[in-house]
Parts: sequence; structure tokens; C-alpha cells
Amino acid sequence: MMKLFNQTGNHIVLGFSIALIIAQSCVEPEAKVNLPEEIRPKNIILMIGDGMGLAQIQAARMVSGKALHMEKASTIGLMKTHSFDDQITDSGAAGTAMATGKKTRNGMIGMSQDSLPQPSLLDIFASQGKTTGIVVSCAVTHATPAAFIAKNVSRSHYEEIAADFMKSPVNVVIGGGRNHFDNRTDGQLLTEQLKINGYQVFNSFIDITGNPSKFYLLTDSVHPKTMLEGRGNLLSAGTKLALESLSTNPGGFFLMVEGSQIDWGGHENDSAYVVSETIDFDDAVGLAIDFAERTPGTLVIITADHETGGLSLVGNESGSNKYISLSFASGDHTPIMVPVMAFGNYAAYFAGIYDNTELFQRIIDVAGQSN
Repeated sequence: MMKLFNQTGNHIVLGFSIALIIAQSCVEPEAKVNLPEEIRPKNIILMIGDGMGLAQIQAARMVSGKALHMEKASTIGLMKTHSFDDQITDSGAAGTAMATGKKTRNGMIGMSQDSLPQPSLLDIFASQGKTTGIVVSCAVTHATPAAFIAKNVSRSHYEEIAADFMKSPVNVVIGGGRNHFDNRTDGQLLTEQLKINGYQVFNSFIDITGNPSKFYLLTDSVHPKTMLEGRGNLLSAGTKLALESLSTNPGGFFLMVEGSQIDWGGHENDSAYVVSETIDFDDAVGLAIDFAERTPGTLVIITADHETGGLSLVGNESGSNKYISLSFASGDHTPIMVPVMAFGNYAAYFAGIYDNTELFQRIIDVAGQSN
């Protein structure tokens, strides 16, 4: 159990106001038509904290001892997460809903519930001339990133998912999963095919020189280490590198960044794991918001695919000390709504309470793209 004290031993007051969130979530978004062209974002950064609910955010804030970067968001909404076939979604179905605007069955990626492949935000924006990228702290073939790239009936078909990357227009891919490309049962070396397709392929940040425009950085054989094991700044360094590369395109870009292992800490009911991964994700959020502040025409959306662990923050006393402890109700996902925070051009459009498929549509709407 993690205990959070303040310096005087007094009860720590929760600083993330649920009342404020609820009040802001009741604001109706503006009309979805006739948006002035000058306010449409040309750069869209979608940041997903896998398994991150309000309790995870508050715990990270209290442990860090300072405001989180995501608190700079000017708009807050709430998002429903259920899948096509279950009130409790998995990451494949939730990622697919956000990526394609279609509900699907748990375990499926990039497909509707009847197994029909669907274009993702990444596919749509690439077809409109934007550069695109994904940065994750898991294997790039894992459920959430795969939902933006691949079309498969099972999120567990990692080698098939890796093969789908060969057909994707994505410009920048950063994360683990090298074995799914090169240590395959069919003997193929997909990284060699990537090179034929015009990509540079790197195994570490130190291998990269200049500012490559099309590249894969596959840092680990499968998943990167946890923050507690010494992963370091993979997510924030990857976000910075992706922004530098993608932003050279005059037509703008779409970037998806996932703090992947918040979810895994929730499954393990490990408070320190959850908090360290949430703080790491927030560091990447800070880089994205900094970019938006200095780059007009950028929208940053921070959300989650679902909540994991049923985490709550509970007041306790021990002698003269009053403290907050982190308590888990589950070792699995929950159906709790998750926050949507937005910063930058047309952030107000993301207020309200809506379904995860609606997030896709709102992104399409503000960008002025057709799907």
C-alpha cells in the first residue's frame, strides 16, 4: 500500500477538483459546421494514458508534489469506454473506437464488430497529406498502437500486426517489439522490407543522426522496461524526436503517444508502478503542450482508453500522521468514464460527456477532414 504524507503530517487535500470537471463537462461543444479555417488545428497530438483514470492522475500529482503538465488543459470532458460486446472494454476495442470511430468486440483491432477493416485517424490524415507517427512505451504491435495501424480479428496476432505495418503510411514509429518484425516464425526480416520501403530503422536513440523523416526506432525485443526498472525517458525523448521530425511537413501532422504501462501497474495493483508511469506519461504531455504553446495551429488531446484497477484514494490515520493510501478494487479494467483534456486550437470542442467513438468524430470535425 502506498501512503502519501505532507510535510506536517496533516491530511493532504485533493487538488484535482472533480466538481470542476463535472461542471466543465456539462458545457456543450460548439456547432460542428462552418468552423473558421484559421482556427482549425493542422497539427493534432493524441495522448493516451492506458488505464489512466482520475485517481491515477491525482495520485501522480500528490507524489510529484506539484501540478501536472496536463493540468494546463483548458477544457475537460468525460468519455464512456464500453466496447461493442461488453461494458468493460479491453485496449484493442477501446483503441479501435478512438482510432476509427467504430465499436468493436473485445480483442479485435482496426475492425468493426463484423470484422470489416476500418480506416484509422492515422490512415485518414496521411491520405490528406499530413505526416503521422506513434510513440509508445510498449511494443508497437501492442493493442493501442496496433489499432491505429493494423486490421486484425485478434490483438494477439503480433506477427500479422507487424506485417500490417508494411502497408501503413506512418512516417515515425517509436517503441518496442523488434522480435515481431525480425524474430518471426515465418523467417521474414520485416525491418529489411521497411528499408526497401524507404524507412531508416534504428535500435536506439544514439544511432540516430540528423532529423530523419521516415524511420522506425525499435528499442526493445518486446516491451521496454518499467520506469521503476530504469527505462528512463523513452516516452518523452521519443515524443520530442517525433515532433521534430513530423513538424517539418507544411501540411501538419497527426501523432499518437501512449503511456502504455500505467495499465500494467493497475493490473498488478502496484501503486508505485502506476504512479511512476503516470508521471512519465505526464512528462511527455508537457513536451506536447510546450510544442503547442510555441506552434500555432496545434491541438493536444489527453485521455485514456479505460481505467484499470478501480483505484481509489482513501484517507487513513496512523498515530499522529494522517495520510492518503491507494486502494485497488480490481485487477482488471473497469467501466468508469475517463477524462478527456484538451489544449490548443479548438480545445473547447472536446468538452462534454460522450462516447469514445465520438472522440474520433470530433477530431475529424475540428481538422476539417472527411472520413
